[in-house]
Amino acid sequence: MTPDIPLDAFDGEALDVVIPHALDGVRVDRALAMLTGLSRGEAHQVIDEGGVRLNDVVVTKASTVTQEGQRLLAILPPPDDGSVTPDPTVLVDVVYEDDDVVVVNKDAGLVVHPGAGQREGTLVAGLIARYPDILDLVESGVCDPVRPGVVHRLDKGTSGLLVFARTAIGFQSLSEQLSERSMERTYLGLVEGHVVEERGVVDAPIGRSTRQPTLMVVRGDGRPARTGYRVIHRFDKPHASTLLELKLDTGRTHQIRVHLGTIGHPVVNDTRYGHRRDRRLSDERFFLHSSRLRFEHPVRDEMIEMHAPLPDDLAPLVPGFEQL
Repeated sequence: MTPDIPLDAFDGEALDVVIPHALDGVRVDRALAMLTGLSRGEAHQVIDEGGVRLNDVVVTKASTVTQEGQRLLAILPPPDDGSVTPDPTVLVDVVYEDDDVVVVNKDAGLVVHPGAGQREGTLVAGLIARYPDILDLVESGVCDPVRPGVVHRLDKGTSGLLVFARTAIGFQSLSEQLSERSMERTYLGLVEGHVVEERGVVDAPIGRSTRQPTLMVVRGDGRPARTGYRVIHRFDKPHASTLLELKLDTGRTHQIRVHLGTIGHPVVNDTRYGHRRDRRLSDERFFLHSSRLRFEHPVRDEMIEMHAPLPDDLAPLVPGFEQL
C-alpha cells in the first residue's frame, strides 16, 4: 500500500521531501499547498520568488507538473505565532453559557478554527472576542493556541451545535466525555437515494486517502469509526432522498460524510464525497446539521441538553419536517 503523504515532513521554514505516488501528476502549486497548509495564493508567491526547486531546478511556473520520485525543496514564509486574534465582527450564536461551558449554534460556511486555507474570520476568533477568559486555557497549556476551548468540531459546510470549554475543568470533563462516548451528538442529514433499512450502523475505520490527501476514506488501517442512523422519512421528489437521524460514537474527520458515501447514500450536495450538485443549496453547503447535543455539566450534577432546529436553507428541502 502506498504510504500517506508526509504532511509533517517540514519544519515550518523549509520543506525537503520526495514527491510520493499520491502527488504524481499534480501541479506544483497544489502539491506545495497540500504538503504545507499554505493557501494556493501563498504557494504562488513562494514560486514567484524562486523559492521552489524540483530536482534542484528552480520552478518558474505554478502549473509545472510534479512526478513521483522528484525531490521538492521549498523555502517557506515565516510562520505566524499560531495564536488566534479576537474578532468581534464574527457573529456567534450562543444558545447556552455559564462559567464553564458555551454552546454555539454554528452557521454553515463558518470555519471553527484557523487552519490551512483560512486563518482569520473563524468561529473561535469571534468566541474569544466575547469570552476572552478562554485564552487562559492556552496560556496555561491546556489547549492548542489555534484551538482555544475547542472540544469537537464541525465541517465548514455543516451547521448546528458545538460545545466549547471556558475553564480547565470544563475542557478536561468534556474531552473525557467525548473519548468515553458519553456525550451524545445527534445530526440530521438528507442523503441521496432511498435507504432501505429503517436503522443501521456503519462501523468502518477511516484514514487519509493515499491518492487524494485532502480526502478521508474507509481503509483497513484507519482509525475506528462508528455511525448509527435511523430513517425519518423517504422523499421521491425532486430526486429520491432519505432524511436520517445520525448519531456519532466516534468523531473522525468527515466521518458521517465518508460513511454515508461509502454505503452509496452520500449527503445531498456533498460534492466531495458524492456526485450530484443540488442547486437548492449553495456551493459549499451540504445537508448536514448538528441538531441535538447532550452532555454532563463539568461541575454541576446535571445533564445539559440543547436542540437547534433546521436552519432556513435546509428546512425547505424536507417539507413536513421543517421543525425537526
